[in-house]
Amino acid sequence: LEKMTDLVAVWEVALSDGIHKIEFEHGTTSGKRVVYVDGKEEIRKEWMFKLVGKETFTVGAAKTRAAINIDAVSGFAYEYTLEINGKSLKKHMENRSKTTNTWILSLGGTDYRVVLEKDTMDVWCNGQKMETAGEFVEDGTETHFSVGDHSCYIKAVSSGKRKEGIIHTLIVDDREIPEAVE
Repeated sequence: LEKMTDLVAVWEVALSDGIHKIEFEHGTTSGKRVVYVDGKEEIRKEWMFKLVGKETFTVGAAKTRAAINIDAVSGFAYEYTLEINGKSLKKHMENRSKTTNTWILSLGGTDYRVVLEKDTMDVWCNGQKMETAGEFVEDGTETHFSVGDHSCYIKAVSSGKRKEGIIHTLIVDDREIPEAVE
C-alpha cells in the first residue's frame, strides 16, 4: 500500500447517515489528484498538467454532492476548499444545525447517532433510515421508531415563540436524551 505522501487536506462532514472523512492528495509536481471518502478511493487522476481546478464526487448513503476546489494562492502554494451541495463546509454545517437535530446515546454498550431531518421528518440511526410511525398527541406530534429492543420517539412541540419554532425531543425508554452539538 503506497503511503499518502501528497495528503494536503482532511475534512470531516456530518451528514444524516454519519460523519464522513474526506481526504485529498495533490501532487504538485506530478499533478496527481486522489480523493478518498471514508478511506475508499473515489477519484484518481495522474499527470494532470493543470494544477488548479475542481474535483466533484458524492458522499454518503444519500449521494450528497461534494466538490474540492483547488486554487493557487501564490507561487507553488495552493488552497483547498470543500463544498457540500454547492455550499462551503462552514455554510453547510450552519445550515445543518437549522435543518436537523442530532442525538448521541449509548444503549447496552452500543453507541448510536440519531438524526432527525426536520424538513422530511426522516429519522436516521447509525447510517440507516428508520421505519417510523407518526402520531398526533395533545401538545404536538410523536414520531415512533425502535433501536434494537428500545422504544424511541421524537416529540415535536411548538415553542410558542415564532423565532424558535418547533422543539424536538428524543425520548428513549421514557428517558429524555440531550441533543448533541456536532
